[in-house]
Amino acid sequence: MRNPILLVMGVSGSGKTTIGAMLAGRLGWTYAEADDFHPPANVEKMHSGIPLNDDDRRPWLEATANWMKDQQGPGVVTSSALKRRYRDILRQGRPDLRLVYLDGSQEVIGKRMAARHGHFFPKQLLDSQFGDLEPPEPDENPLIVSIDGPPERVVQEIIDRTGLTPRGA
Repeated sequence: MRNPILLVMGVSGSGKTTIGAMLAGRLGWTYAEADDFHPPANVEKMHSGIPLNDDDRRPWLEATANWMKDQQGPGVVTSSALKRRYRDILRQGRPDLRLVYLDGSQEVIGKRMAARHGHFFPKQLLDSQFGDLEPPEPDENPLIVSIDGPPERVVQEIIDRTGLTPRGA
């Protein structure tokens, strides 16, 4: 089996970056933030409060998929991956990709977004995120994890439920 890749997914504000970075750190794996693969035009659109369309997302999804395909060791990547067809693009070249879906209510996530600063994704786009969200289906073999509770608990739950071994354990 190839080195595993975990895709930590969910709407903006669900904690993908925090959970993904902590998870990669605990496991000693490579970490990538899919937001870093967005072309500048996408970032500008989102910063201006304009939702991305499928044409905007295509190069971003392909860049993320290429990172995963080229990854030589185990890795964690975070991406909203809101729609099934987006996850299908991400799975190209990585049929062994494991989805970790950070599940939370719009109310909880809205409160989190209101409290954070310095992120290019404005809170007013949260409605479009939930409108686009197609939660993973059972045939995608997702690990669905509630975001209620502190990040440390969420990371530990992911480790426990996947059976992965943290670095130094």
